[in-house]
Amino acid sequence: MGGQSHGHGHHHHHATNATALGRAAILTGVFMVAELLGGLVAGSLALVADAGHMLTDFAALSMAWLALRIARKPADERRTYGFDRVSVLAAFVNGLALFLVAGWILFEAADRFVAPEPVMGNLMLALAIIGLLVNVTAFWILTRGDRENLNLRAALLHVMGDLLGSVAAIVAAVIILLTGWTPIDPILSVLVALLILRSAWTIIRESAHILLEGAPVGFDRDALSHDLVKNVPDVSGISHVHAWSISQERPVVTLVAMIKADSDRETVSRNIKNRLSEEHGFNHATVELTTSSPERLPDRCLDPI
Repeated sequence: MGGQSHGHGHHHHHATNATALGRAAILTGVFMVAELLGGLVAGSLALVADAGHMLTDFAALSMAWLALRIARKPADERRTYGFDRVSVLAAFVNGLALFLVAGWILFEAADRFVAPEPVMGNLMLALAIIGLLVNVTAFWILTRGDRENLNLRAALLHVMGDLLGSVAAIVAAVIILLTGWTPIDPILSVLVALLILRSAWTIIRESAHILLEGAPVGFDRDALSHDLVKNVPDVSGISHVHAWSISQERPVVTLVAMIKADSDRETVSRNIKNRLSEEHGFNHATVELTTSSPERLPDRCLDPI
């Protein structure tokens, strides 16, 4: 059955995503410690601050990993849909964290414009190159997972923010070494922060839409209703269509279908659910059947096509 294959693929994606997040978190955490120690030895506040930024990424990746691990737990009597929403909630929190990170970068950049500080170009360049290699590796690891998953995408954005920060740091270090012009450091930091803000808003908007029980992306209630009336035998009207998502991978729909009085109710119900699964991507559907006349069914009931 489609539901069984869906469930198998669903858990496979969770396992793959969790593995990718775990490896990226370990890699980020190790480099964070190395950068912190390097900053303390060199007496560089900038490097220590960047290690603090890496700490937020390590926390975000770890939270995303933990959320996916929790989401794999089976449903119980109190949580009949299971724990998939935990990963969506983690994506939302990570999106908010990205706003805080970007705000911190902008604040630091403004402070650097007002009171420029000496920058150790050589050490900055060396650590920025190492940081770039670490972030590219972490980004590659995360792209092995399911990039449609909001939780994984939020984690990817954290790593992308660091990756762009490493590129900006390399460019800034080279310019500082060649010209001695230190304002390039905060200027490039502002550009990175703006890119992070744009991406963070996308994650927050999409995860909030799911948490608020919004309809799945691309869902068209009228088109679905017309399709069922036209293509499922004995269905003459559709009403009370409600669709939402437990997570991006688990859209859910409920509806009332008007059928002929002499119809085989079990067959019609099965045909409707098969159509919803095969043509509209709903592997979880609750279908109520009624033989009431169309005039007595409210909520956009459709006459036969």
